[in-house]
Amino acid sequence: MSSTTPLPHAWTGRPVRVGLVGAGPWARATHARLLAAGPETALTAVWARRPEAAAEIASAHGATAAGSFEELLDTCEAVAFAVPPAVQATLAPRAAAAGRALLLEKPLGTDLASARAVADAVAEHGVVSQLVLTKRYHPTTRDFLAKAATLKVAGARSCYLHGAFLGGEFATSWRLEHGALLDLGPHLLDLLDTAVGPITSVRAAGDPRRWIELTCEHANGAISQASLSGSVRVERTKTRVELFGPDEELIYDTADIDHEECWPILRQEFATAVRTGRSTGIDAAHGLRIQELLEQAASGARLLT
Repeated sequence: MSSTTPLPHAWTGRPVRVGLVGAGPWARATHARLLAAGPETALTAVWARRPEAAAEIASAHGATAAGSFEELLDTCEAVAFAVPPAVQATLAPRAAAAGRALLLEKPLGTDLASARAVADAVAEHGVVSQLVLTKRYHPTTRDFLAKAATLKVAGARSCYLHGAFLGGEFATSWRLEHGALLDLGPHLLDLLDTAVGPITSVRAAGDPRRWIELTCEHANGAISQASLSGSVRVERTKTRVELFGPDEELIYDTADIDHEECWPILRQEFATAVRTGRSTGIDAAHGLRIQELLEQAASGARLLT
């Protein structure tokens, strides 16, 4: 983390014991090292459907490889998910029923019903939940959203574009099947809903496996647009939001930010939520709202057939 972006406070409490579900590219690249780095969290165990992959990650971070999901639950007080949405939606309610806090990936599920099952389980069992909406934990994003809250926005344009679906280990099967709407859509819908104002309706056009356009209507009368694709060749990932109105335009662009700055903030806020028993606003209920917008877009364009 950049020395110019200090954490809210130094951690002096016990580390939250977290079990990790998944051993794919995201678990290896992000989740395991995020949770093992501490001091707010300690990675206790890893479980995946491929025992050898789970054992490799566990060994690299001083954790144990759990033989079953139930065994993982016995080792921890919180569970982090780095698995496809369908798997998360099946296992997260079981973890919530066991009283474990949840660190969830987006989207919550592959459809609204499965996402609602996760959010309902969190509410029913009163457990802490938090979404890994990565950009929300970066100081630049938070500065942008704070400035946006002072503006009267008439319209917005945004995009999230990359080429990860074209090949490589991050071209995972669920991403190739469902495309950019479910994978990238949560990020832009979250930013637009927060920066412009609550979204009341979403219309979609295009093919989520190639390029999809969203048009959003907001409660304050503003209109926003979002372009999404994971199948285009770009020099670097492009995430950009432009706000327009009677004030000066406000632009958010991730081209020059270091995403490594997100992880210590995310980790500390999750651990604080677990220890205090109070989730942040980036929780399963918020994930369900985003899923409702995704479903509306998908249904309108018949994108989930």
